[in-house]
Amino acid sequence: MTDVLHRIAVCTPVAQLFAEPRVASAQISQLLAGRVADVLETRDDWYRVRGPDEYEGWMHRGYVTTVPETTTRRSIATARISLGCVTSNPSGAHRAMPLGAFLTPDEVVRSGEAIDGVEQATQFPAEAGAITRSARLYFEGTSYFWGGVTPWGADCSGLVQSVYWLHGIQLYRDAWQQATQGVHAVDSPIDAAEGDLLFFSDRVDQHITHVAISLGGGCLVHLALGRGGYAVERLDDARDPYVRKLLDRFVTSRRILVND
Repeated sequence: MTDVLHRIAVCTPVAQLFAEPRVASAQISQLLAGRVADVLETRDDWYRVRGPDEYEGWMHRGYVTTVPETTTRRSIATARISLGCVTSNPSGAHRAMPLGAFLTPDEVVRSGEAIDGVEQATQFPAEAGAITRSARLYFEGTSYFWGGVTPWGADCSGLVQSVYWLHGIQLYRDAWQQATQGVHAVDSPIDAAEGDLLFFSDRVDQHITHVAISLGGGCLVHLALGRGGYAVERLDDARDPYVRKLLDRFVTSRRILVND
């Protein structure tokens, strides 16, 4: 494993993670305010970082602040968590904070909602019904945005990762990585239980390219490029060509909540 040079924390509401150390390269993910990441390499004003989900990419130093070596990824676990809010600091500056961002101690919530980190497990239990409710409540209306992880714009695996994180479960970032977690669930997506992850591929080699969350009863919720973003699908709707395509591209399912 690559040696860690030092640690940084994101100090902006959203920080872009790039494929290469240049702003014109592809965004591959995002880290939100308060997230701590390991710096693996530096190049001019760029850091190659590894986030809490072990995902690696390049981030500009303008997004971050250096933190003490003793800082751990759990050291901010009791910080307030945005559920989508606008805050102000003592100087009067306002910030729009997305779902999942950590607030600083001096920020005051002006609109929207935030919770104390110690309340997260109570308000967002690791239960299938609670997870699917959060996916529908917080991501309804979200546009598809490659590399995004918030209701301001997200991709399929970004929705899945963010919703499960809200309920205390850290998943990997990309759909193909998430397909290695949990245990095999069912062979047909129509038979999947609520909270199961459903994986699809549009490639000949069946490399996973898409993920959705089963709602049970033959339904799923996802962020899909083919829908432009958020959608709930009925997998028994044979009249819908998009649904037929989904069923043709189904590869596997995984159950993350193995004790649920």
